[in-house]
Amino acid sequence: MQREVKIFRQLGLGSVGESLLAFFVFVAATVTVHAQSSLQPYRLRTDLLLHTDKVWKSGLPVNISLADAQKETAYQFPIVRTEHPLLQWELPAILHASTAYRVQVASAVRLLEEGNPDLWDSKKTLSSATRTRYRGKALLPGTVYYWRVQVWGAEKRPSDFSPVSSFVYQAADTVELFSHHPITAEIQQPVSWHKKEDGSYLFDFGKAAFAQVQLRLTTQKDDSVWVEAAEALQSPSNLLKNGGNIRYIRRGIFVKKGTHDYTLLWPADAKRNTRNPIQMPAYIGEVYPFRYLSIQHLPGTLTSVAVTRKAVFYPFDDSAADFVSSDTVLNQVWELCKYSMKATSFAGYYVDGDRERLPYEADALINQLSHYAVDAEYSLARRTMAYLLFHPTWPTEWSLQNILLAWNDYLYTGDDRFIRNYYPELQKKMLMPLAASNGLISTTAKFQDDDFLRSIHINKIFDGKRGLKDIVDWPQRGNYIGPEKEYGGETDGFVFTDYNAVVNAFYYRTLVLMQRIALAIGKESDAAHYLAKAKEHYRSFQQVFRDPATGLIRDGDTTAHTSLHANMFALAFGLIPHEDIPAVTSFIKSRKMACSVYGSQFLLDALYEAGEQDYALSLLTATTERSWYHMIRLGSTVSLEAWDKAYKPNLDWNHAWGAAPANIIVRRLMGVTPLTPGSDTLRIQPQVGPLRFARLRTRTIKGEVSVAFQRNKGTEQYDVSIPGSTSAELMLPVTSENKKLLLNGKAVSPAIVKGYYRFPILASGKYQILLQ
Repeated sequence: MQREVKIFRQLGLGSVGESLLAFFVFVAATVTVHAQSSLQPYRLRTDLLLHTDKVWKSGLPVNISLADAQKETAYQFPIVRTEHPLLQWELPAILHASTAYRVQVASAVRLLEEGNPDLWDSKKTLSSATRTRYRGKALLPGTVYYWRVQVWGAEKRPSDFSPVSSFVYQAADTVELFSHHPITAEIQQPVSWHKKEDGSYLFDFGKAAFAQVQLRLTTQKDDSVWVEAAEALQSPSNLLKNGGNIRYIRRGIFVKKGTHDYTLLWPADAKRNTRNPIQMPAYIGEVYPFRYLSIQHLPGTLTSVAVTRKAVFYPFDDSAADFVSSDTVLNQVWELCKYSMKATSFAGYYVDGDRERLPYEADALINQLSHYAVDAEYSLARRTMAYLLFHPTWPTEWSLQNILLAWNDYLYTGDDRFIRNYYPELQKKMLMPLAASNGLISTTAKFQDDDFLRSIHINKIFDGKRGLKDIVDWPQRGNYIGPEKEYGGETDGFVFTDYNAVVNAFYYRTLVLMQRIALAIGKESDAAHYLAKAKEHYRSFQQVFRDPATGLIRDGDTTAHTSLHANMFALAFGLIPHEDIPAVTSFIKSRKMACSVYGSQFLLDALYEAGEQDYALSLLTATTERSWYHMIRLGSTVSLEAWDKAYKPNLDWNHAWGAAPANIIVRRLMGVTPLTPGSDTLRIQPQVGPLRFARLRTRTIKGEVSVAFQRNKGTEQYDVSIPGSTSAELMLPVTSENKKLLLNGKAVSPAIVKGYYRFPILASGKYQILLQ
């Protein structure tokens, strides 16, 4: 700097020049410091879990350290079960890729602050990865550990260290192999209430939740009060009391003179408990699903603050995802399905609703995809997957869906521990012993002996059924037909034969995915075997199920009947030859929504896979009886188990498998999906149909992604934001009006692939694309 001062003096600027020079040096230093700190890692995860330093008591957050919480059994906190936990972090979008990282782990925060980690210091590790396995000293069960990370960018300057994260390690056991959060709760006030003419009070909490009731009552004498809770209303001021499985309960409370607090205890469900359901933990207690509350015979006064509910959820980030579009019905469907993920997480596992509270593989698959779409939380799915491997249900297709679940876990997290630990179990769930010489599988042509059933952990009669039974869709039977479907039940008249097209479509998908899983964990010979079997199966599927006259898929090997299900599953899983796609999609569209809420997941996947975005959007935004808007019109705030009671009289009003649009809107309509495991590379391929605008913000394990679309006077504008250390393949539909493409203001000419502009891989950052 002395040379610069001399030059200023020679120019006659003297002290003014020195002041200017000092200012410029300060600015440069500030910019350098800002650039350095802006690379700081954040949102640290331990074994996929965020916020591992949080503590709760009876489900409610408390301000206490993990070290202090460890001293008493009254507190709950996340438990890390892995000896070598996965340590993960996010990076700002301005950082296309880090060039190195340094992770430090210590037994005390002080040691990190002093730069003396006593358990592990990775030192500067040349890698662009944003995750690493802990490789330090052995962790001791019941101990709190602290860690932090810093990274290096392209300029090769280190960032500041991240904020410190802490976690408690507990050794894995045979029941809980993976890390997970405790079940949590929040205290909620009613959104409205009023006193009725009969002196009773009616409270509306706005949305249904699995919850408990807490009251503060003032009375003039010892007496009894009746409390009613319900999911629905019969009329504007009266609860629905005879809705079958639409929940209603009436309970009495003895109250004392004066002002006192009361917690209403829900009874155990004796019928449900005969089926070995998932039980609520003692620190939470029993819960009941309700939106409305009525209090009767209160001999005193009541205010709104006197009535609250303790709503119970698995930890859920309400701000993790948002969607809005030009279609108000679609916006309401999104909110219904997003909230359904939160509301139905109350048990700490994906369960099938309140009636049974049991995990089912098919329910879990839709729940998994929709949960991933609205909140970047992965432990609840993984915990459920491990449970289902050893507590299977009876449908053939459900067993096969274990492989789909496992692949999604790996694709979205990049963590191979589940597929590696449970690879032998996944192989059994493929049901390969049921395959004939041509590669097709059958549960009736092949005898399911006891050894086979034990190998897949079916050791009991389930719902009166021994072994696996083909399901196709549920319910299979029913008398109600109506204008939207031709047959009773939800299978579109599917004809069951020995060799079933739907079962074999799933089996083909498992062969394809198991080949990828085997490659991911280094089992090349297995991968080659599954690839050969998949090719054989594809040929056999065409020979047995394809109608050569029409190109449509028949239900089975000995029937000419063609259903929606046989065709939509084959299309969704890549079993329709390219030349047959127009005929198959035309047939699918002719069947309308002739499937259940479960089947709609695969119907919509098939339609978007075939580029039928306009028709798919029409189903998402339909207002007919067989639509998601109908659930809203009925008054539900959580997705239903079926389209209406007409199709399933004992339906639940709290069933996550009815919430497929949550993932369809993210994965298909806005087109955000992982292209490589762990979302290191994304695919962004919007299919917005006739929408005028749509905006999505969603989280991956790498960070926040946003996609916005606007159509205006012949111009289409896309705005895309890609998180730090992530790349994306951008695919935009070609339309006849497109004349010129601008990427961040510069003209580009991307390749056209199957009706889409395919842009070169984009690095992290923000992009604006104009199609004029």
